[in-house]
Amino acid sequence: MTPYSKDFPVSWEELHRNARALSWRLLEQGPWKGIIAITRGGLVPAAILCREMDIRLIDTICIVSYGAGEKGDGVMKQGELNVLKGVEGDGEGFILIDDLVDTGRTAAKVREMLPKAHFATIYAKPAGKPLVDTFITEVSQDTWIRFPWDMEYTFSTPLADRQAK
Repeated sequence: MTPYSKDFPVSWEELHRNARALSWRLLEQGPWKGIIAITRGGLVPAAILCREMDIRLIDTICIVSYGAGEKGDGVMKQGELNVLKGVEGDGEGFILIDDLVDTGRTAAKVREMLPKAHFATIYAKPAGKPLVDTFITEVSQDTWIRFPWDMEYTFSTPLADRQAK
């Protein structure tokens, strides 16, 4: 059984607009030395922030926190944290970026690794929100966010046809 009862699809346009809004907020708090993206979700927001904020120095923390869900359910479930690649230093002067803070498990781990970094996400859920310095949109804990890189365009059955069944 999945802990997610709500579905929140995000379009490329919405993601870009929210990443730009995040950039506006972060520009006011700079200057910044660079950006550290948490892979993989933080890569696209990092690219947008780098462009909007004219930042050229970018690095990554590679961490795996989600594993495959039950066969065929399409929902990922958090598993053990596995740091594949870290960065040197304590993060001072850097923005640490991810697409989302969910339970806060990954956030707590990267905070431990880079305690002086400014942690920013586009989306924040209540359990992880206290670990983030700046975010744009809060969503409920029981919401699964479907990012544009995880979706493809397919036919959608009209709602009236779904009710008829």
